[in-house]
Amino acid sequence: MKYSKLDAKDYARENMKGIWAAALNPFKPDGAFDEAGLRQNIRHWVDDLDINGLFIAGKQGEFFSMSLDERKTNFEIAVEECNGKAATIMSASDQNFDTVVELAKHAQDCGADYVVVHAPILHFVHDQDDTVFNYYKQLCDKVDIGIAMWSHPDSGYLMSPELCARVAELPNIVAIKYSVPREMYVRLTQMVGDKIQVSTASEEEWLDNIEELDWKLYLCSAPPYLLQTKNDKRMKEYTDLAFAGKFDEARKVRDSLDPVRQAIKSTRPGGKPQAHSKYWQELLGQVGGPVRSPLLQLTEEEKERTKAAFDSCGLKL
Repeated sequence: MKYSKLDAKDYARENMKGIWAAALNPFKPDGAFDEAGLRQNIRHWVDDLDINGLFIAGKQGEFFSMSLDERKTNFEIAVEECNGKAATIMSASDQNFDTVVELAKHAQDCGADYVVVHAPILHFVHDQDDTVFNYYKQLCDKVDIGIAMWSHPDSGYLMSPELCARVAELPNIVAIKYSVPREMYVRLTQMVGDKIQVSTASEEEWLDNIEELDWKLYLCSAPPYLLQTKNDKRMKEYTDLAFAGKFDEARKVRDSLDPVRQAIKSTRPGGKPQAHSKYWQELLGQVGGPVRSPLLQLTEEEKERTKAAFDSCGLKL
């Protein structure tokens, strides 16, 4: 590892910055993991799009449909292809705690920078705070790598800012992906200061959060490689302008992407986010492929609508 357990917070404060993207995992027509396709995508994201970090094997990556060995291979490929040019945060999320620990230790051993672990789904537990705190404490006790919390509605509850701030005191908790209403992540940011990095998935709120909350990290989903091409890196452009304090210029560039955002939103079927994003990747020249069961594939009609919107959205290929 590049840092000791007790130095994890300081290391992340200095190095966990910029635009991070959650990788979709390409699969072949027969459902096999497309390792060559993933390598090709990572090289494009890092070398052509200048993405600062990759979130590997998360919900976007369909970790729930992958075997333990596939997830470990997913980690290894990302470390090899990023090769120090971009950082990695590996999703060790799983409902089985022993699996979480095994994945976190594998990430630590194969050279990942951090892991992210979502709050556990809890059954018959209505007062979650002590249970969730103990969950993260046990994990911190077992591994040295820096850990990001992850709270989202899929867990059946949201971690409160107060609970997040309590967990943030643990030595190797370095960040949180906080998929919650804005007032909650604003409050948490004010509570923890620079103790941990706070981020949320909304690209449309990213610029405001740089300006108003002094955020340095966008730990997100797929927008960095769906909104950009090698010849059209407006997300990076407006981010760099905002980091330089040129907010008026940054807003103009950000707002110029509205037709692209609308093209994606208006054609994405409600129950098929990964399938839609993978098809959009293919339109961009990236490797997409099918989704795995139980997720649903796009219909031909849905693809036609998406292709028409893509062709008119103004992205430069």
